[in-house]
Amino acid sequence: MTFKRSSGILLHPTSLPGPDGIGDLGPEAYRWVDFIADSGCTYWQILPLNPTGYADSPYQCFSAFAGNPYLVSAALLLNEGLLLPQDLADRPSFPDELVDFGPVIEWKRKIVKRSYEHFIQSSQSALRAEFQEFQANHAGWLPEYALFTAIKEENGGCSWVDWPQEYRSRVPAVLEKFKETHARQIDEVTYAQFLFFRQWKALKNYANDRGLLIIGDIPIFIAHDSADAWVSPHMFTLNPDGSPSFKAGVPPDGFSETGQLWGNPHYRWEAHRASGYEWWINRITSCLETVDIIRLDHFIGFCRYFEIPGDSQTAEIGEWKQGPGEDLFQAIKDRLGKLPLIAEDLGAVVPSVTALLEKFELPGMRILTFAFYGDSANTFLPHHYVRNTVAYTGVHDNDTAVGWFNNSTEEQKAYCKEYLGTDGRDIAWDLLRSIWSSVANMAIAPMQDFLRLGTEARMNYPGTQSNNWRWRMRLDYQAHNLQRDIRRLNQLYSRMNQPGS
Repeated sequence: MTFKRSSGILLHPTSLPGPDGIGDLGPEAYRWVDFIADSGCTYWQILPLNPTGYADSPYQCFSAFAGNPYLVSAALLLNEGLLLPQDLADRPSFPDELVDFGPVIEWKRKIVKRSYEHFIQSSQSALRAEFQEFQANHAGWLPEYALFTAIKEENGGCSWVDWPQEYRSRVPAVLEKFKETHARQIDEVTYAQFLFFRQWKALKNYANDRGLLIIGDIPIFIAHDSADAWVSPHMFTLNPDGSPSFKAGVPPDGFSETGQLWGNPHYRWEAHRASGYEWWINRITSCLETVDIIRLDHFIGFCRYFEIPGDSQTAEIGEWKQGPGEDLFQAIKDRLGKLPLIAEDLGAVVPSVTALLEKFELPGMRILTFAFYGDSANTFLPHHYVRNTVAYTGVHDNDTAVGWFNNSTEEQKAYCKEYLGTDGRDIAWDLLRSIWSSVANMAIAPMQDFLRLGTEARMNYPGTQSNNWRWRMRLDYQAHNLQRDIRRLNQLYSRMNQPGS
């Protein structure tokens, strides 16, 4: 699918300002939508919206279908009478510029639990009918996810592979008994999902009405500790006891002597193929109910992937395998029609990836801060871009533009300044101008770069398990005519959003 000439801003909802320690789907999210729309941008790009698991990462989630309940807005619940003022009287004092996940998760769980108490005592028949309709519309994944979450909580939050055998292997009589004895806990999990999707749907509708499209994100792999793996172990490379028989990662290279061992199970692609890729079609369909366009993470993995033995402690031993490639995307297209997808194709250049992009007209990605290593042949330099491309200054896995420049070698700085024709004093905006003026149909940058922030505002350090995903934007982000400056950038380079066009 080819997109029109346009622009966008990358900012995950957790990074929004707000009083509850983490950005959410409440008033500040609506204020943010107005800011983007009035800046002339077309897209708001986010990270996965699923319930975060290991290391609080949106790429290691307890479900590929569920929503993150920590994004539920207390302010909106208060407005609807699903919370009372006294329910927020014991709100902790949270830092403004980062997410302290431990206290935030504890507080958000209290909020949802208190709201659930009001809901079950409520006489709002319309709301109860809406809750029942929500359950019916998500019957394909919601009951199993709610059961998974309730059992997990009952077992102290440990991974499902460490549950008692009868739960791990899903003995039907045991699960039915658990549903009977823990009906309230399961219903509360279901209610939390209802709140998330209800609030997100309203916010997305508001954004769409303002002419904005939302770009979401699908990680190629599921988390091992997830409802998906527990419910459908036959679809993933798992042993009978639930442990991975093969794990995902990449082999040793110039950056790592032992490679990268991610630990996620691989797909049993033969099982997916036999089902007509039903699980993947459902996953894409579900995601497109919450966003307008999907970025597919680690796109190369659909063409080839590195399979590491499950008992390995490093990625030094493994085998390259062929992915489903065209077969998968043709099946998705046959069922869903057009493919509003962006391919994260930032790895090694592989002919099969290029062929797949061309066949299905999928735009790839180019990161400008990757460009100033080597010489003019570097394909991340704007003079190599083609129209069907999404150009970024950087993404969530990279340093900010200012941080990248400050941490670069003198040689890289000199090359960057010469290429851009700048003295480097306002390097973030120099880089922004470069991709905005490029031929790429879509130009997107993290909000940190518009704010000219340094490494302190970086979102994630790949390969690390702590202190990631924490950055939050200050409440005064609209100061200093920033919206006007972004709008002017869009006007100068013919990227102004024209809703309805």
